[in-house]
Amino acid sequence: MTTTHSDKAALRGEPSYVWRAGQERRLKMIQEAAGERLSGVVFENGVGLGAYLSRLAVDAKQAIGLDVELERTRETKTRVNQVLCGVGEYLPMPENSFDLILSNEVLEHVENDNLAVQEMIRTLKPGGRLILFCPNRGYPFETHGLYWRGNYKFGNIPFINYLPRKWRDKLAPHVEVYTRRDLKKKFKDLPVTIIKQQIIFGAYDNIIHRKPALGKVLRAVLQFLEKTPLQIFGLSHFWVVEKK
Repeated sequence: MTTTHSDKAALRGEPSYVWRAGQERRLKMIQEAAGERLSGVVFENGVGLGAYLSRLAVDAKQAIGLDVELERTRETKTRVNQVLCGVGEYLPMPENSFDLILSNEVLEHVENDNLAVQEMIRTLKPGGRLILFCPNRGYPFETHGLYWRGNYKFGNIPFINYLPRKWRDKLAPHVEVYTRRDLKKKFKDLPVTIIKQQIIFGAYDNIIHRKPALGKVLRAVLQFLEKTPLQIFGLSHFWVVEKK
């Protein structure tokens, strides 16, 4: 059976094709959380087209990316020289290789997310940090669409993630979603310290492009909510994890 672009997008996500306010905001969050590790060996697990890694590479001693899609790795090499094709569950690097690892909306797409987390911690140097963004189950929409009668239907589908797991996973078997408790379990027995746990909203660049005034108000209000208990309804988890 031929795998279409849509099938791949559903199973493995879509990389950043354009650089806008949302990407710029996340880059600043990454830089702030990384600190002096930015000048060390930096690795992006699920590099996509290299939008983030190419910017981190400016200050890095060495910048390395990995992606499961061979076509993406070939294209990304025009931005970042060292890009490998592989899977996050079996990183082809020795222990204690990296000062900084970025995993940006990738964990939810791997076959075995427990193993992927273990591999990232294994390859971090002591004192190195993993910066992780992944979907929050409390967000009212499933942004990866749903799987219905043998086909993927894209778009923001409301309330799927509020269903019991058994039902939710039948409608969205192609992508995982996480509560804070889910993530804590991933790191429970690993030699790490959790530096930051936050839930963030998006930048809503698409809405701003269509309706600038409305979009900017929406962005301002929702990002303000990140400082309140209502952050539980945010788009993504933002975690900073340091290896002991």
